[in-house]
Amino acid sequence: MSHIDGCSFTIASDGINPDEVPTRTLYTGAKIPAIGLGTFGSDRFSGQAIAKAVVGAAEVGYRHFDCADVYGNEHLVGEALQKIIKGGIRREKLWVTSKLWNDKHAEEDVIPACRKSLEDLQLDYLDLYLIHWPFPNYHAPGVDVTSRDPSAKPYIHENYMKTWRQMEKLVDMGLVRHIGTSNMTIPKLRLLLQDARIKPACNQMELHPHFQQPGLFDFCVQHDIVPIGFSPIGSPNRPFRDRSPEDTAAIEDPVIVKIAERLGVHPAIVCLKWAVQRGQVPIPFSIKREQYLGNLRCTLTEPLTEEEMQEIAAIDKNCRLIKGQVFLWKDGQHWEDLWDPTGEITSA
Repeated sequence: MSHIDGCSFTIASDGINPDEVPTRTLYTGAKIPAIGLGTFGSDRFSGQAIAKAVVGAAEVGYRHFDCADVYGNEHLVGEALQKIIKGGIRREKLWVTSKLWNDKHAEEDVIPACRKSLEDLQLDYLDLYLIHWPFPNYHAPGVDVTSRDPSAKPYIHENYMKTWRQMEKLVDMGLVRHIGTSNMTIPKLRLLLQDARIKPACNQMELHPHFQQPGLFDFCVQHDIVPIGFSPIGSPNRPFRDRSPEDTAAIEDPVIVKIAERLGVHPAIVCLKWAVQRGQVPIPFSIKREQYLGNLRCTLTEPLTEEEMQEIAAIDKNCRLIKGQVFLWKDGQHWEDLWDPTGEITSA
């Protein structure tokens, strides 16, 4: 029996034509929808609720779904994807991403981990498979930011490349169409581009008006790596463990609020319109129909003016919200060590 029974698939009369949604072209020529639905919400919502949102989002025109094994709901999202496909949406019209978790970086674990995601998602292939974090440092679900993996290590490029070679094999095997990275930095990406046989098609990174990462963003664009932005509205509902007193809220910024008032929309919509116009692929999460429909619809409505785009460019506060403290490898470290603030890979 399905875990999401009572949830059938019907194209919504008030939805968006998926063919009108903007796309980004990868270096392979493949096109990725310029907005997707995130599926990380297991700290606040049931997997069943998220799976139903996947079906509902497809009904209103979404074709891009961002998943990960660590979210703990791929088996339910897989049921949703089957409803969508059996409802008449061809598999090749969907874009499905998944990610390799930190405890599966060993060479012998990469291909089985991908096969498990495929089995859970009930798919023959993934459009994109990412290495979720560049560190193999595991942490148990739900731990606080002071938790440390006793066997944690810094980024070791030789080890990362062993993992990457297995990612390349997944492409050779036809299990994955594209491979990519997540939570990377310029010096790490530079090494990967130097050594990869199949280069990353995308880099998933935190991107919102208060954390624009212009250097990394431009580096990705210059190297034909499509930036995919998580926390695109500033993640106001992120887990409490990821909150710090110095954090700021993009949707409360006067510039964002002013533009939202002009357009008559929620400030979150301004953040998403900015993201799409700038050239990144935002993956907002919502289980509420009016929200995910509004998020998709905003890609087709009146664009922000050039002046507004410039105003938003000027409110970057370099405010990273997802700091990654649990991936640190020794006591007394600052979270910035994960992000190579000097432009050199932090290895000590």
